[in-house]
Amino acid sequence: MTFKGTVESDFMKVVKEVEINKSSLIDYAGSDFDSIRANLVRYIQSVYPLDYDNFVESDLGVMLIDLVAYVGAVTSMKADFLANENYLRTARSRNSVKKLLELIGIKMKGPISAVANATLTLQQAITEGTEVEIAPAQRIVTITSPEDNQQVTYTLYKTQNGVIENSNSDGSLTLSFDESSNGAFFSNLVLVEGALVKKTGTFGAGNGVKFVSLDVSPVVEGSVEVDIQGNPDTAGRYTEVENLYFVSGGDEKVFQVVSDDSFKATLVFGDNILAKAPSPQDTFKVLYRVGGGTRGNLAKSFINAPITVSRTVGGNIQTINAVLENSSQATGGSNSETIEHAKRYGPLAFRRQDRLVTLLDYQSFANSFITNYGSVGKATCAVRRAFSSANIIDIYILEKANDLQLKKGSPSFKKQLISAIEPKKMLTDDVVIVDGLIRTLDLVVTIRVSKELKEDEEVIKQQVASVITSYFNVDNRDFGQQFVPQDLSREIFGLPSVIFATIDNYDDTVKVDFNEFIQLNNYTINVVRV
Repeated sequence: MTFKGTVESDFMKVVKEVEINKSSLIDYAGSDFDSIRANLVRYIQSVYPLDYDNFVESDLGVMLIDLVAYVGAVTSMKADFLANENYLRTARSRNSVKKLLELIGIKMKGPISAVANATLTLQQAITEGTEVEIAPAQRIVTITSPEDNQQVTYTLYKTQNGVIENSNSDGSLTLSFDESSNGAFFSNLVLVEGALVKKTGTFGAGNGVKFVSLDVSPVVEGSVEVDIQGNPDTAGRYTEVENLYFVSGGDEKVFQVVSDDSFKATLVFGDNILAKAPSPQDTFKVLYRVGGGTRGNLAKSFINAPITVSRTVGGNIQTINAVLENSSQATGGSNSETIEHAKRYGPLAFRRQDRLVTLLDYQSFANSFITNYGSVGKATCAVRRAFSSANIIDIYILEKANDLQLKKGSPSFKKQLISAIEPKKMLTDDVVIVDGLIRTLDLVVTIRVSKELKEDEEVIKQQVASVITSYFNVDNRDFGQQFVPQDLSREIFGLPSVIFATIDNYDDTVKVDFNEFIQLNNYTINVVRV
C-alpha cells in the first residue's frame, strides 16, 4: 500500500444507515435542550456520515441543530406543562385548578370583604315608637384606602343577635327607637367593604333554567341577595347555596353563583327538580357588593362620615343629619382564594358530600366556611375522649384578620358557623365551638450578601421580607404546626442574592399544642456584607 498524500478519518468510513432503520435511531428520552442537541448530533453521525461531519460551533449546520433543539425543548416543556395542568395535584395555573374543581362541583372562592362594627349618631333624636330609614345611596361610604391610596367603598348593614340582616327589598335599612340609645345612638350596625349594586328585571317565558347575569365585577363572596315577586308559589327571598346539586328537593328557594376568572357572576336558579324555579314573568331584585380584598382593612375610627336618614311624621318625610363611624378595626378582607387553599380543601369538600361525619369533614368545612358578611377562619377539630363524651366534637377556630394575623372569633362568626353545621352533622354529634390560641413570634433575621450588592440592599431586604411574610401567611400554616428556624432560613437562602441567612433569636424548634397557632408579630432584617 502506497501513501497518496491524504488522510481519511475513521468517521468517514462509517457505513451509511439504510432508510428502513432510521426510525430505530430516534431517542425519545430527550426533553431538555442539551439532551435533544446531543441526540441530534448522534443521529446525523449515524444517518449522514458521508454528507456532514463539520461539528464546529461556527458552522451553519450546528446552528440549525441548536435551533431544532431549542424548539424541541420549548415544545417538550409545553407538553409537560399541559399534562401537569390536567391533574389537580400538579396544576399550577389558577384557571386549570378552577376548571378541575368545577368538574366535581366545587368553586373557588372570590374576594372577601373587610368588616367593622359601626355606630350611627343622629343629630336629632327620634321618639319612642318611631323609626328612621337609611336609603341605599346613604348606606354607601367611599374613602381612600391607606394600603394603595385608591378609593374603597363600604356598605352599611344592620345586625340582629350578632348576625347581619339582609336589606329591605328596595335596598334600604330601617332602624327603630328600640334599637337605639336614647333615640340618637345606634350600635347594632356593621360596615362591610364593597360597593352596593342593585339589579332588577323580569324572568322570560319558558320553563327552562333561569339565569341572571350581574353586570359589575368582582362580586364579593357571599354578598348576593335575591328577592322575587310575582307568582305566590315562587315569590320570596332566595338563599345562596354552593351547588344546586346539593339541594334535597324541588321546593327550596335557592340559587347558585357561578363566576368567571374576573369574578363576574351569573345567578343560576333551579328547575323544580333540583330547586324551585322562578315562574315566567316573575320580577327579581338583586343586591350585591363589588370589591373585596386586603385593601379594605382599616384602623378603628378611620371612617367618620356624614350621612342623612329620613323619618315619616304625619305623612311628611323629614331628613335628619347623622355621623357614621367604624367603632372597631375593619378586618378580614382578603383577596380571592389561593390556589394552594383550593387544592387542599376542594377535594375534601367533594369527599364529605355536603355532610359532616368524620373529624376531617368538620375540619375541611370549618376552614372553607364563609359568613354572610364574607369572613373566613382557620380551624382544627378534636373529639373528647372522656367516658361517654366520644360524640362531642370541639372545633377550635380563629377568625382571619388579614393575611398575617388571626383574631378571636366574633360571636357572629361562631353563630353562623354552628348554624351552618347543624343541618349537615350526624344526629348523635354534639358540636362545640372553642376559641383557638395564638402564639406570636418576633424574629431577628440576619442575611449575608456580597459587598458588590451594596446598592441593592433595600431591594434584597424587600425580597427577604416577601419570603418571610409568605412563610407566615395564615393560609400556609395550620393549628399545631411548629416553627423550625432552619426551614425559614432555607427559604431565604433560596434567593439568588443571599449568600447565607440565620434566625438569630431562635435556635431550636418552637413547638405548640394542637389547638395553638403560630403567628408572626414583628420581624427585623439585618444585612451583613461579605
